[in-house]
Amino acid sequence: MKTQNIKNLLITGGAGFIGSNFIKLLFETRNYKIINYDLLTYSGNLENLKEVENHPNYKFYQGDICDFTKLDEIIKNEQVDGIINFAAESHVDKSILDATPFVNSNIQGVLNLMNVARKNNIQRFLQISTDEVYGSADNGETFSEVNNLLPNSPYSASKASADLMVRAFVQTYNFPAIITRSSNNYGPYQYPEKFIPLIISNAMNGKKIPLYGNGMNIRDWIYVQDNCSAVLDVFEKGRIGEIYNIAGNNEKTNIEIIHTILELMNADKNLIEFVKDRPAHDRRYSINSDKLKTEIGWIPKFSFEKGIQNTIDWYLNNPNWLENVIKRTNFKEYYQTQYGVS
Repeated sequence: MKTQNIKNLLITGGAGFIGSNFIKLLFETRNYKIINYDLLTYSGNLENLKEVENHPNYKFYQGDICDFTKLDEIIKNEQVDGIINFAAESHVDKSILDATPFVNSNIQGVLNLMNVARKNNIQRFLQISTDEVYGSADNGETFSEVNNLLPNSPYSASKASADLMVRAFVQTYNFPAIITRSSNNYGPYQYPEKFIPLIISNAMNGKKIPLYGNGMNIRDWIYVQDNCSAVLDVFEKGRIGEIYNIAGNNEKTNIEIIHTILELMNADKNLIEFVKDRPAHDRRYSINSDKLKTEIGWIPKFSFEKGIQNTIDWYLNNPNWLENVIKRTNFKEYYQTQYGVS
């Protein structure tokens, strides 16, 4: 099915980090009518979208992806014909403390979205997943789309469960769905509970930076704008029923990331504080995106060096955004609960 017939996009989770960056990319490069649907939990922030909030092709609705009746009404009224689902609980540490919200949002919510999409004959449905569904990669190992799913945290298990449900709907109902699995995103507007903005925020404020274990866990990092461009390419050009990995090809240890950021910020390396490792902490993530590059022709535009400098500069230039976000969360209690440090 070709996407030139799709005009009205429902973006769920569009007030979050990746979703808001994606919506802004759409307004910069496309002419879709955008319906942003977000529950506005702690990490959803409409400040991320101030520059588009009055655009004639933009509407915002606050709501839960588990609310079938509300979604059904919006999809009918706005004549939605495509859905991209960014909505998710996504913080591994929080999933270890309590998996219930992750099951509700990441599994039940996706099931509900697909049911309402089927009822309304949605032309294309894109589920945003994660490289974490593959589990930890051994040294030298890189996962492709055909590898088994071996999630190790409640968060990654909830995302893997959703992926399997999406596959089941494709096979059982000929549901027009595609899945993307991307590596770790970083960039502007990311909530400061996540690794890179946490480093930057704490360095800005002279606070200790907690580092799990020995800091040698490896993640593959992709700048959010590159990920968003890949998601858009997959939505418009990807084959129904397929999965596409989106890799940044920037595998770095956690301690290497911290040292890089502190050096760029001229901050004290004594801010690093090693803390007890979390349970079932995956050692390494590594995915292959050759399928995406070969079939669709996507290539990333940002080197890690450029992306991380852009990210640091954005946080330094937007202290009010960061301050407002921090005010909404009791970070002193959060650090104590998560890391055992104040």
